[in-house]
Amino acid sequence: MHDDRRRFSRVPFDAHTLLQQDDWCIAVQLVDVSLRGLLLLEPDGWDAQRARAPFIALIELAGANQIRMEVTLAHAEEGLLGFECQHIDLDSISHLRRLIALNLGDEALLERELGALL
Repeated sequence: MHDDRRRFSRVPFDAHTLLQQDDWCIAVQLVDVSLRGLLLLEPDGWDAQRARAPFIALIELAGANQIRMEVTLAHAEEGLLGFECQHIDLDSISHLRRLIALNLGDEALLERELGALL
């Protein structure tokens, strides 16, 4: 995971975010997002047993747009939950790419990160 932190820029972002698993769903506080995953504040009543199975993370954007990622828990420490993206659809990666490009302000850096991801 430490290599990912060096290769992928993390963008602080505040948006309505949901974490879902089967019929369970909770609103969570998004700390930051990258091409590789996301970091959340650990919600009240977090059940560590639930972390064994994958989740769907939904990040609401302007309009009716959203970023939808299938994620797995990569680490949990000091009240933070780090999730690694396992799958993301084409619309979501397009929204995420635009979000990161706007925040990085460096198209060349974004292209390098996309290359490392693929």
